[in-house]
Amino acid sequence: MTWREPTHRTVDGETIDGAWCHVWRRGPWDDRYFLEDLIVFADGAVKCEEWTDLPGLEKLLASGGIAVTQPGAAEVPAPPSKWAARYGEPLTPQGFLLEAADKVEELSGRPTAAQRCQEAIRRFRQDPGEPNRTMLREAYLAVPPHLRVFVLGDMDHQDRPLRILLTEVGEAVDGDGPVATPDMHQQALDYFHRLEQAVARAQEQREERYADDPTEAGQAAFSSLETVYPQGWPEVLGPFVLRNEYPVPVVFAGETYPSVLHAYWALSAADPRDHDRIRDAPSVREARETGARVERRADWPAARPAVMDGLLDAKFTQHPELAEILLATGDSVISYTGLSDSPFWRDAGDGRGRNWVGRLLELTRSRLVARRAFPQ
Repeated sequence: MTWREPTHRTVDGETIDGAWCHVWRRGPWDDRYFLEDLIVFADGAVKCEEWTDLPGLEKLLASGGIAVTQPGAAEVPAPPSKWAARYGEPLTPQGFLLEAADKVEELSGRPTAAQRCQEAIRRFRQDPGEPNRTMLREAYLAVPPHLRVFVLGDMDHQDRPLRILLTEVGEAVDGDGPVATPDMHQQALDYFHRLEQAVARAQEQREERYADDPTEAGQAAFSSLETVYPQGWPEVLGPFVLRNEYPVPVVFAGETYPSVLHAYWALSAADPRDHDRIRDAPSVREARETGARVERRADWPAARPAVMDGLLDAKFTQHPELAEILLATGDSVISYTGLSDSPFWRDAGDGRGRNWVGRLLELTRSRLVARRAFPQ
């Protein structure tokens, strides 16, 4: 089953994380089924049109009120050989119930069935006696049947080394596979040893590749909001100075502009006369509207990110008091929002926004820090 997240609900001011998937729900007046969202939450609550819990979900699955495969569709045949199968067993209501319960464990921060199985493997390798083999077998069987071949995350061997360890010497692995021998058990243990070494090497390589990455979580994201001030911009400086429409002179390429926005639209104009009209516009609104109507430079699509970068660098370099406000955002991701700019420049919030102004503000902030650390 494909689970999608995140989702949540709020209970007494507390956020309860959840995840959802599609199931088939039987209609209340006839036996027709329709596709419905089923949501499970970290506290064990379940919603599928109505609220219930895991025991309630079990009853709905048993009664046919909820189906996990399309009713009337051809059943997926079981693999002819468990040992040779390259995929898990068919999804069943009981298997889905185990998976839903496992998702609750994951959402609540507790170990999942697969993680408990990994811990049982570790214990068995330390002491490969019968008690630990029994514990390992129970942990493996707690994994939903349709997911068992993927417990080790190895698409080549799948879970075969684990299933070999679970099989007594002299018995057929999976009931239809090769007869387990002491050599096979040792080969399976050797596999886990090699896997452990490979994971350790990968971790070392990752630490080397990302040696200069921060070791602690960064600050929360910062949103630069588009705000209208009918009475004029506040005298006390605040985060609003990050906006391109904030009226502060910017010197760029030998010209002085009333704001970054004036400069951006003026520099986009193909005709020098249009450039001057936009530069001298009495407000950012008129600068934007005039700039939007004039003929654009042919190279503007390719040049505009670098031009914006240069304008932001000029703004915060030429006005140290504004630079301090930008630096106060720390290492936060800057989301530049609003409705006046195109999604190329802003964070549209629906997946379309590329947030280039926000990203360039972060670059400008980094450049300010670097200049202080390494003065020329």
